[in-house]
Amino acid sequence: MLEIKPIFHALCRSKVGAVLLLIQIAITTAIVSNAAFIIQDRIAFLNQETGYPEQDLFKFNVMTFGKDIDASQQFELDEAMLRALPGVVNAAQSSSIPLSGSGSASSFNLKPAPQESKSIRSSYIFIDEHGLDTYGVKLIAGRNFSEDEVTITNLPTERTTNVTVVTQALLDELFPEGDGLGKTIYFGDLPLTIIGITAPMKSPWLKDSHPNNVALIPYIQGKTYAQFAVRTKPGQRAAVMKQIETAMLNNYSKRVINNIKGLDQLKDEYVAADKLMMRMLIVLITILVLVTALGIFGLTLFNISKRTKQIGTRRALGARKSAIINYFLVENAMICCMGLLIGIIAALLLGQLLMQHFSIATLPPSYIAGTAIMVFVMSLLAVFGPAKRAANISPSIATRTI
Repeated sequence: MLEIKPIFHALCRSKVGAVLLLIQIAITTAIVSNAAFIIQDRIAFLNQETGYPEQDLFKFNVMTFGKDIDASQQFELDEAMLRALPGVVNAAQSSSIPLSGSGSASSFNLKPAPQESKSIRSSYIFIDEHGLDTYGVKLIAGRNFSEDEVTITNLPTERTTNVTVVTQALLDELFPEGDGLGKTIYFGDLPLTIIGITAPMKSPWLKDSHPNNVALIPYIQGKTYAQFAVRTKPGQRAAVMKQIETAMLNNYSKRVINNIKGLDQLKDEYVAADKLMMRMLIVLITILVLVTALGIFGLTLFNISKRTKQIGTRRALGARKSAIINYFLVENAMICCMGLLIGIIAALLLGQLLMQHFSIATLPPSYIAGTAIMVFVMSLLAVFGPAKRAANISPSIATRTI
């Protein structure tokens, strides 16, 4: 039977090293458990389904400086030309591009402004009847816009459209009873009848408070600046992107075509900070675990050098090698358990602070438990080598140090 009390008294006699190691274990447990949860949360965020065939979609910007065209007519010519290109499935002018981090959002209400009513935040995209197919999004109920329902104008105030297609998420928030199809919602004071419901699709902001809320509105305004979205056949996006600038300038030369980017590239740029944070947390976890393991290893070696005479005496009195190894394992386990207890409390407090200040979800107990087990096993492995070395000390060599 292991004698815990003598080991505890021995620790109390040389408590500085033990206390420092205890603090190190507590800090490692608190930080690693929260960092591991944040990493997992970011991985889930980065790998979430967006609802788009990202590898087949790209966008580009058009800045027109020519004054000899009708902008609203030119957009139709451009769309027709783009759809005729080899490898193109569909194309549409789009007021904003999903996953890009840039777009428009507003409150959609059950009554016209300024009347008070239920109000839900949602992004919105002005697009024509080709928009759904261009983005590769399917309807799950209702219908798409007809060509006659699309308002095309050069005047920003001329909004005569009266229909919209929305995501299921937005519909569920506005009409929890599930009877929203065919109902009227208000975009400011503009009434819009919900004629279709789409499968899940993300807004321009994955980090938005309502990233699944999207409303498509059949409205196109001819402007000097425009964005186009293009969907290609699988594997043909790169070839189509190379010829876009030439094709657009051949259609009308007095403009600039730029910012030709795939949807996956736009998403990568938007989430670049999250990827960087995830890599930094991985490095932090690795460093903390290594430093803690080295601390345990170093403290054990220090204790062995201080107790050479004691170990040699015990060996001379018949103590087995296994007893010496067990002594240091138990000593380390006692320090580790105390450090883990403090670390678990610190992890919960740190998790609460992160939740309050950075809107991170509550730290699940499984991450704390997993971290505690990992730190405990790592500490035992770190101490086993020095403990085995101590067990091999010869009694005769130990007595020469007297």
